[in-house]
Amino acid sequence: MADSLLRIRERFDGQVLELTLADPPANVLSRAMMVELRELFAAERKPSARKAVVIGGEGKHFSFGASVPEHQADQVGDMLPVFHAMVGEILDHPVPVIAKISGQCLGGGFELALAASLIFADDSARCAVPEIQLGVFPPVAAVLLPHMAPAALTSRMVIGAEALGAVELERFGLLAGRCVPGELDNLVARWIEENLLPLSAASLRIAHRASRAATVAHYRGHIDAAERLYLGELMQSHDAGEGITAFIERRAPDWKDR
Repeated sequence: MADSLLRIRERFDGQVLELTLADPPANVLSRAMMVELRELFAAERKPSARKAVVIGGEGKHFSFGASVPEHQADQVGDMLPVFHAMVGEILDHPVPVIAKISGQCLGGGFELALAASLIFADDSARCAVPEIQLGVFPPVAAVLLPHMAPAALTSRMVIGAEALGAVELERFGLLAGRCVPGELDNLVARWIEENLLPLSAASLRIAHRASRAATVAHYRGHIDAAERLYLGELMQSHDAGEGITAFIERRAPDWKDR
């Protein structure tokens, strides 16, 4: 579609579907892009010769994250459940989903990457969930990070808004591969050619489902509670609304601690 926020192409004779977040330079995950991603992944669930889905960002950056204006009190109740459903669709996808990260990968962009089966990054990557600086928090990261990495890392990123580069992500076991800038596409393509293309697509689907079962169950068991905490408690506070408004107005927030 002419107005699509995704660029889509098939590679390796249709065995790989490559998706590009195509709203540069920030590739912001608007609600419209979330809906498009969710619908595409849902449509891809049927058995086929597909062996991987690869997600990247157009231009220098993966994604600056979800739309900040859509976090305002009158919109976030519609946006957040859509985002969480999209993440669930990716987590539970039948074939491996590979995220390839260059540049800024922030907030919802990093949460999208966490939903992937495998993450590859080049040394320009900078990942963070800085929501706390806006008076809010990232529910998906709060749920998935403790399951995927040391609990202390969750506190550093979710509470401290600490940014991590590719070297640090690799050290914490979050990366399947790392390379210098300019080589990421080649690295991912080589890994797919060597590790996925020789396999039976039918067997791969079953093995992938087995390998993801615990992560999917963990997410389903906790994301609703995190969403209720966000919408039912956090968004009732003064400071959550103030932090979002201050960011939009490009000023320092006036915290009331309530």
